[in-house]
Amino acid sequence: MSLTIYHNPRCSKSRQTLALLVERGEEPTIIEYLKTPPTETDIRALVKLLGVDSVRDIMRTGEAIYKELSLKSVQGEGKLIKAVAQNPKLLERPIVIKDGKAAIGRPPETVLKLF
Repeated sequence: MSLTIYHNPRCSKSRQTLALLVERGEEPTIIEYLKTPPTETDIRALVKLLGVDSVRDIMRTGEAIYKELSLKSVQGEGKLIKAVAQNPKLLERPIVIKDGKAAIGRPPETVLKLF
């Protein structure tokens, strides 16, 4: 069984989610997505695994870069996915993937539904 976390060590929710997994005895593969950004294919897969309607549902719309790129008015999944791939800071965090399912750790306990 595989377990992966898209992690930002500077984010308190991401750190709390990782700690929760470790406390459970889990050893997730950690992807520091700001250092190793997800590809457009990865982002499409995350949207599907999370069961959301649009990549916008997993974007940090409050980030300055979201406003700078005027993403609120952008139509089309492809353009939004490309924006996230080029600016990984836009990706909501943390995202935990386990056995073909995913959850956003906001709050951290949300990821426990994967177990």
